[in-house]
Amino acid sequence: MLDRKNGENDVTIKILYCGICHSDLHSVKNGWQNSVYPIVPGIYRRCSHEIVGVVTEVGGKVGRFKLGDHAGVDCMVNSCRSWHECARHHENYCPGMIMTCNATDADGTVTYGGYSDSIVVEEHFAVKFPAGMPLDRSAPLLCAGITVYSPMKRFGLDVPGKHIEVVGLGGLGHVAVKFGKAFGAKVTVISTSPSKRQEAVERLGANAFLVSKDPDEMKGAWGTMDGIINTVSAAHDVTPWLFLLKTSGQMIMVGAPLKPLEIYAFPLLLGGKSIVGSIIGGMKETQEMIDFAGLVAE
Repeated sequence: MLDRKNGENDVTIKILYCGICHSDLHSVKNGWQNSVYPIVPGIYRRCSHEIVGVVTEVGGKVGRFKLGDHAGVDCMVNSCRSWHECARHHENYCPGMIMTCNATDADGTVTYGGYSDSIVVEEHFAVKFPAGMPLDRSAPLLCAGITVYSPMKRFGLDVPGKHIEVVGLGGLGHVAVKFGKAFGAKVTVISTSPSKRQEAVERLGANAFLVSKDPDEMKGAWGTMDGIINTVSAAHDVTPWLFLLKTSGQMIMVGAPLKPLEIYAFPLLLGGKSIVGSIIGGMKETQEMIDFAGLVAE
């Protein structure tokens, strides 16, 4: 199934692999109150945005891709292209951003996502994969990867020696650990599950592991973190983690709880700390992330 015919600025990608993330589950359950049914996860209707495959057709004005190239599509397939954030390569913050699935594009076609044989996308919103990069393990980078890579870069956590805390060791968290280590940072994982210690330290290479329910472990880490990547999508109390930040540190929210967070002001005031949000990344940054991952994988 194709979303539309290949235009002069488009590439057609034969889909080889497609991931599923927590956003797909939100769409199925209408957690964000924006789902357009029918949604049939696992087949080809309206879900999934972590898409990789092989270019099978290119338009006459396409310059970056040729037949046979490995390419991918992440969470968006269009934007208004005139908003000031679009001009700054931050299409992900454009009010006119068109999602890869469960949305209607500017020409009126429905975006069906990656549970399909092929997809047509404008060249600007396609990502080129380095030759030899394993596609079967690369699809999650187009959502989970860019979701943690972008704030790490934006808030200066990509510098060797920085101390990053990753809250939660799920789909986003494990990629955050890998990128943090690749940047040369010290990475501490915090979880409610002691059973994840071995995975965090031995398999993923985290420098340390904290159990959030252990008051002694938590207090011992007070004031030691340059930044926190909070990947938790369930309702939770963020206050205890704010005490772990250094002066002027940021807790970056990349998880999306459906219920409002309860935040006490004093942990923010005492140390000039802040809570900020981040969602995926722009296309320029997404290509940069894939290129970086390709170098690390060599």
